[in-house]
Amino acid sequence: MKRVVYPGTFDPITNGHIDLVERACNLFDSVVLAIAASTKKNPLFTLEERVSQAEQVLGHLPNVEICGFDVLLADLVKQKQAQAVVRGLRAVSDFEYEFQLANMNRALSPDMESLFLTPAEHLSYISSSLVREIASLGGDVSKFVHPIIEQDLKQKFSGK
Repeated sequence: MKRVVYPGTFDPITNGHIDLVERACNLFDSVVLAIAASTKKNPLFTLEERVSQAEQVLGHLPNVEICGFDVLLADLVKQKQAQAVVRGLRAVSDFEYEFQLANMNRALSPDMESLFLTPAEHLSYISSSLVREIASLGGDVSKFVHPIIEQDLKQKFSGK
């Protein structure tokens, strides 16, 4: 069984993330969407909320496992018995950082491969941080996130 891990903060999970998970599901027997605790990034949603959101918006995919994590990615990949990590590249500007991560992960775990996927062109400009900013200012994010996530964002920012 070919299994990959797709790690990220997913705060919030966007249509671009969903597109990449769907693409990975078409390529691999099993995809682990690994949601990082990322407490240093001060996420808008708790880890539990992000896991629940991912379960709701990706429930249509039978070969996806969703989990939260707060360990080294190399250790998680071993725990999940995965062969590779999938990362998304939206633009050339993402490549340098992702290349550095891939090399560091290879140094930590020489058997771990890193694979890069690009989202559909119409989703390539979407980022979680931009979606959070638009939502915090009362903007319409319906084109960028699943309706469940849109509602969660409205609820988070309703007091502002």
